[in-house]
Amino acid sequence: MFGKKPTTKEVVKQQKRNLNKTGRELDRDYKQLERQEKALELEIKKAAKLGNKQLATTYAKQLVAIRKQKSRNLSTKTKVGGIGHQMTAMQANAKMAESMGTATKAMGAMNKQVDPQQLSKTLQEFEKESAKMDMTEEMMGDTLDDLLGESGDEEEQDAIVSQVLDEIGIEITGKMAGLPSTGSKLPSQAQAGSSKMSDEDKEIEAMLAKLKAT
Repeated sequence: MFGKKPTTKEVVKQQKRNLNKTGRELDRDYKQLERQEKALELEIKKAAKLGNKQLATTYAKQLVAIRKQKSRNLSTKTKVGGIGHQMTAMQANAKMAESMGTATKAMGAMNKQVDPQQLSKTLQEFEKESAKMDMTEEMMGDTLDDLLGESGDEEEQDAIVSQVLDEIGIEITGKMAGLPSTGSKLPSQAQAGSSKMSDEDKEIEAMLAKLKAT
């Protein structure tokens, strides 16, 4: 009375046992009816040989009743088998319904946790901030490229000047700081009318003049 309520699987399993038991009993009854049928057929033949029509007729009526019972037995057995198949199908449907119920509960719980409007807003904010980050990264990259590019150009120019001077055998290590940029006037021209040149400037001017004369 206070026991645990059986599950659908347990109920179906128990009912299948009952149906199988019923099927076995029907099989035993059918075999018994077959034996009675054969016995009556023999009795009818004996009565016919003896010429006892009344006895033969009585056995014949019993034979008809047994054959009807056999037919009913087969019909019942077929129905019992059909019930077993129906119970299997019902069990499968019950499992599907149970699975759908579990899925429905899971979806309901998830829907309660998820706010569509808030989720949409979050996604929009994410897309907006992601676009900002991409723009910032691009601007920083361009700025760094410009800075590093200028620095690289200057180093490249210094390297070319050093290579040319090395090729003509002039060593000016530590003396290039006072030289003007490419295309500018010579130190003597740039400082015309200005204060007196230093000894270092004079030395550099002499080297450049020597290069010009060769």
